[in-house]
Amino acid sequence: MKITATIAAVALMASSVVASPVAEPGHGRGSGRGKGDKWCGKDGKPIQFSSTYSVTATPDQVVNGTELTGGLPGAIGYYDFGINRRLNTICYDIKIYGFRGQYESPADTATHIHEAAKGASGPPRLAFPNPKKTGKGDERRSQGCLQGPFETGVLDTVTGIDTGAGFRVGQIENDPEAFYCDVHSSLAVPGAIRGQLSD
Repeated sequence: MKITATIAAVALMASSVVASPVAEPGHGRGSGRGKGDKWCGKDGKPIQFSSTYSVTATPDQVVNGTELTGGLPGAIGYYDFGINRRLNTICYDIKIYGFRGQYESPADTATHIHEAAKGASGPPRLAFPNPKKTGKGDERRSQGCLQGPFETGVLDTVTGIDTGAGFRVGQIENDPEAFYCDVHSSLAVPGAIRGQLSD
């Protein structure tokens, strides 16, 4: 779901990309990121978002091509994203539960935003650091911000160019239904969990 953020704040400077959340974000297990919640850059100044997204990722949405796989039963993920279109920056707070196996993907990491409509597979456009154990039960979490240019480590089979090359986060805002987030496991290589950004 696309939510226009109403953060009245100074935009993140291009040199201050790595960020941490001010408000405790979450989905299902904690307070949700909503209007007024903020992320701050290394300089401590809040980032102004042009849009935010909260996604629940589940195993039943995972496909290989267009065939449902069932993902990794019992796993679930909560993905919160904030986009600053002008700075080509995306901030993320990813929490996953019930993950088993090892992270496995041909990309640089196993945690992504891919481009494809619901029910179809597509190439990764953004690769996020894999969530790490927090010590709170089986929770794993990854937080921060990425600024373009982006790389995924996956090369297009036709062009030989990285699937993140030339990608701009504004493309997500233009058509969130065309993007999904996921994480891949050695026990569910096509995807452990998945969620469409428009859901």
